[in-house]
Amino acid sequence: MVKNTFISVISQEENRGSVEFQIVGFTNKIRRLTSHLELHRKDYLSQRGLRKILGKRQRLLSYLAKKNRVRYKELISQLDIRDSKTR
Repeated sequence: MVKNTFISVISQEENRGSVEFQIVGFTNKIRRLTSHLELHRKDYLSQRGLRKILGKRQRLLSYLAKKNRVRYKELISQLDIRDSKTR
Protein backbone atom coordinates (compact mmCIF):
# COMPACT_ATOMS: atom_id res chain seq x y z
CA MET A 1 0.00 0.00 0.00
CA VAL A 2 1.34 3.43 -0.93
CA LYS A 3 0.15 5.09 2.30
CA ASN A 4 2.23 2.80 4.52
CA THR A 5 5.44 3.52 2.65
CA PHE A 6 4.74 7.23 2.99
CA ILE A 7 4.43 6.85 6.78
CA SER A 8 7.76 5.05 6.99
CA VAL A 9 9.43 7.79 4.94
CA ILE A 10 8.07 10.50 7.24
CA SER A 11 9.02 8.63 10.41
CA GLN A 12 12.60 8.23 9.21
CA GLU A 13 13.02 11.81 8.02
CA GLU A 14 11.23 13.79 10.70
CA ASN A 15 10.15 13.50 14.29
CA ARG A 16 6.85 11.91 15.18
CA GLY A 17 5.45 15.19 16.46
CA SER A 18 5.62 16.89 13.10
CA VAL A 19 2.43 18.14 11.54
CA GLU A 20 2.78 15.83 8.55
CA PHE A 21 3.20 12.74 10.73
CA GLN A 22 0.13 13.66 12.78
CA ILE A 23 -1.95 14.22 9.65
CA VAL A 24 -0.88 10.84 8.25
CA GLY A 25 -1.83 9.15 11.51
CA PHE A 26 -5.23 10.84 11.58
CA THR A 27 -5.80 9.90 7.93
CA ASN A 28 -5.11 6.24 8.70
CA LYS A 29 -7.53 6.35 11.65
CA ILE A 30 -10.16 8.01 9.46
CA ARG A 31 -9.84 5.31 6.81
CA ARG A 32 -10.08 2.55 9.42
CA LEU A 33 -13.14 4.09 11.07
CA THR A 34 -14.81 4.70 7.72
CA SER A 35 -14.48 1.04 6.76
CA HIS A 36 -15.75 0.05 10.23
CA LEU A 37 -18.78 2.30 9.91
CA GLU A 38 -19.69 0.81 6.53
CA LEU A 39 -20.32 -2.47 8.36
CA HIS A 40 -21.72 -1.01 11.61
CA ARG A 41 -23.92 1.90 10.60
CA LYS A 42 -25.43 2.45 14.05
CA ASP A 43 -22.15 2.67 15.97
CA TYR A 44 -22.72 6.23 17.11
CA LEU A 45 -19.69 6.41 19.38
CA SER A 46 -17.41 5.59 16.47
CA GLN A 47 -19.23 8.21 14.38
CA ARG A 48 -18.52 10.78 17.07
CA GLY A 49 -14.87 9.74 17.22
CA LEU A 50 -14.63 10.02 13.45
CA ARG A 51 -16.03 13.55 13.52
CA LYS A 52 -13.54 14.55 16.22
CA ILE A 53 -10.59 13.13 14.28
CA LEU A 54 -11.81 14.84 11.09
CA GLY A 55 -11.89 18.16 12.93
CA LYS A 56 -8.39 17.68 14.31
CA ARG A 57 -7.03 16.79 10.89
CA GLN A 58 -8.78 19.77 9.31
CA ARG A 59 -7.25 22.14 11.86
CA LEU A 60 -3.78 20.68 11.29
CA LEU A 61 -4.22 20.94 7.51
CA SER A 62 -5.27 24.58 7.73
CA TYR A 63 -2.29 25.31 10.01
CA LEU A 64 0.08 23.65 7.55
CA ALA A 65 -1.51 25.52 4.63
CA LYS A 66 -0.87 28.83 6.38
CA LYS A 67 2.69 28.02 7.43
CA ASN A 68 4.06 26.22 4.40
CA ARG A 69 1.91 25.97 1.28
CA VAL A 70 4.39 23.76 -0.61
CA ARG A 71 4.50 21.08 2.09
CA TYR A 72 0.69 21.24 2.34
CA LYS A 73 0.18 20.67 -1.39
CA GLU A 74 2.74 17.85 -1.37
CA LEU A 75 1.05 16.14 1.58
CA ILE A 76 -2.50 16.25 0.24
CA SER A 77 -1.35 14.93 -3.13
CA GLN A 78 0.56 12.04 -1.53
CA LEU A 79 -2.29 11.15 0.83
CA ASP A 80 -4.86 11.58 -1.93
CA ILE A 81 -7.14 13.78 0.14
CA ARG A 82 -8.94 16.67 -1.41
CA ASP A 83 -7.97 20.28 -1.04
CA SER A 84 -10.01 22.11 1.58
CA LYS A 85 -11.60 25.44 0.80
CA THR A 86 -9.53 28.30 2.17
CA ARG A 87 -11.25 31.44 3.33
